[in-house]
Amino acid sequence: MPDDPDHPIDDEDGFLPADTPPAWGSESREDRLARLLRKARDLPPVPGVYLMKDHTGVVLYVGKASKLPDRVSSYFVPSADPGYRKLPMLDTVHDFDVLVCESEWEALLAENRLIKDIKPRFNERLVDDKTFPYLVVTQREDFPRVLVTRNPSGIDPKTGAQEPEMRGARVFGPFTNAGALREAVQVLQRAFKFRTCKLDIVEGDPKNRHFRPCLLYAIGQCTAPCADKIAKDAYREDTDHFVRFLSTKRSQMLREMQAEMKQAAADQRFEAAASLRDQIRAIRKLDERSDRRAGWQPETEIGHIDPAKSLRSLQRTLGLDQQVRCIEGIDIAHLQGGETVGSKVCFVDGRAFKNEYRRFRIRTVANDDYAAIREVVSRRYREAGEGHELYPDIILIDGGLGQLHAALEAFESLDLRPPMVISLAKKEELIYVQDRKEPIRLGRDNPGLRLCQQVRDEAHRFAQHYHHVLRRKRTVGE
Repeated sequence: MPDDPDHPIDDEDGFLPADTPPAWGSESREDRLARLLRKARDLPPVPGVYLMKDHTGVVLYVGKASKLPDRVSSYFVPSADPGYRKLPMLDTVHDFDVLVCESEWEALLAENRLIKDIKPRFNERLVDDKTFPYLVVTQREDFPRVLVTRNPSGIDPKTGAQEPEMRGARVFGPFTNAGALREAVQVLQRAFKFRTCKLDIVEGDPKNRHFRPCLLYAIGQCTAPCADKIAKDAYREDTDHFVRFLSTKRSQMLREMQAEMKQAAADQRFEAAASLRDQIRAIRKLDERSDRRAGWQPETEIGHIDPAKSLRSLQRTLGLDQQVRCIEGIDIAHLQGGETVGSKVCFVDGRAFKNEYRRFRIRTVANDDYAAIREVVSRRYREAGEGHELYPDIILIDGGLGQLHAALEAFESLDLRPPMVISLAKKEELIYVQDRKEPIRLGRDNPGLRLCQQVRDEAHRFAQHYHHVLRRKRTVGE
C-alpha cells in the first residue's frame, strides 16, 4: 500500500494553490528542472531540510542544508552532477518541500528522523539503526562516572535489564557530532577530573588503598577515587560542577582558553595554539545538541518493553480470545486548526513495523479533531470495511472517550467492523474500550499499558513531524 501522497487541495472556489506544479508530462525535462531551479533560488537563506517528491507526492529523497537555496538549487543547475546514484532522481522529481530549522544541528536531527521514518528510495545514509550519542553522568554511584553512549536508557535490548548505574542518571543530548563530543570530554576531564572507567568503586572498601590507579591519575586528568585519593563528598562536588558547566554557556572557560591560545600564538608556539583552537571548537559544539524531551530518537529513548509479555497482558486486559499480533495507532496533529494532518503507525508482534506507517493530509476539516479522526479512519480502513483486506487486531486512537466515539462513528458507515477499537487518554492514562461504559485503569508498570503508550507516542511523534513540514512550508511560502 503506497504512502498517502500530498496532492494539492482545491480552495472553496475549486482553484489550486498558486505554487502547484504543472501536471506531470506537460513540460519537458529542461523546463521542469528550470522551474525547480527558480523555486529553489527563492528559498530563504537559512538552515533546513528539503524533501524531493515525484508527481504523486511520494518523497524520493531527504537532505539537509546550511543554506537552503544554495544546496537545493545545486541539484537543478544544467551542470549539476549529483552522482550516478542520485542522477535517476532528476528524471522523476516533480516538486520539493522544505522544513526550515533554527540551526544546522537541528537540520541534521530533522534529516535523520525523516529518513528513518519515510525511508526514501534515493537515500543511502542514515537508513540504518545507528543513532546520535548522548553524554551521561551517573548519579547513584558513590563516585559518579561520565560516559558517552548511544543507549541513554541503559537497557539491554536482549534481556530488558537496566544497568544499575544508569538509574537516575543525568543525560544530555543527543549530540550531532560524536567526534567533537568525545574530544570535548577529554578536554573537560582535565578541568573537572572525573572518572570515565567502568570500575565499581565503593566508598570505604579496604581494597581501594592498595589499588594502583591508571595513567589518567598520573597525568592529572582524574582524582583516582579507585585508590582512595579523594573523598566521596569532594569528588561529587567536582562532578556537580561539571553538570552545572554543561547546563551553562561555558563562556568563562572559553575566554580563558582563547586568551591562552592568543598567547601561545604570540610566543610562536603554533602547535599549542592550534591544539587550543581545536579544543575550543569541540567545547562550542557541546551546544549542538537537543533534548530527549524533543523525541528525535525514540528508538533509543523509550525503555525496553518485552513484546510477548506485553501482548499477552493486553490480550487479558481487553478480554480477547485471539492472540494479539497487529496493533495500529491513529493520531491527529495541528496548530490552532492550521495544517491538520493524521498519522497511522503499525506494530507487529509488539515492534514497530515502519513499512506500514502512513501519513494523511486532512482535506475536509480544519480545527476539528473528531472530524479529522473520522476522515483518517474512513480513508485508512475503507478496503478492510469492504472485505478486501484484514483489519489489525487492535486499533488504538490517541485521545479520550470523544476520540473513540468519533472513530466508531466512521466504522458504522462500513460493511465490516474491526475486532477491537480502543483509545488511550494522556495524563490519566485511561484505556477506553468499545462497548464498555467505564474506562480501564492499569498500573503504570503494566506491560500492556506500556505497549499502548509506545504505540500512542509513536503515532503522535509521526504526526507531529509531518505537521511541522507542512506548517513550515506554508510559512516559507508566505
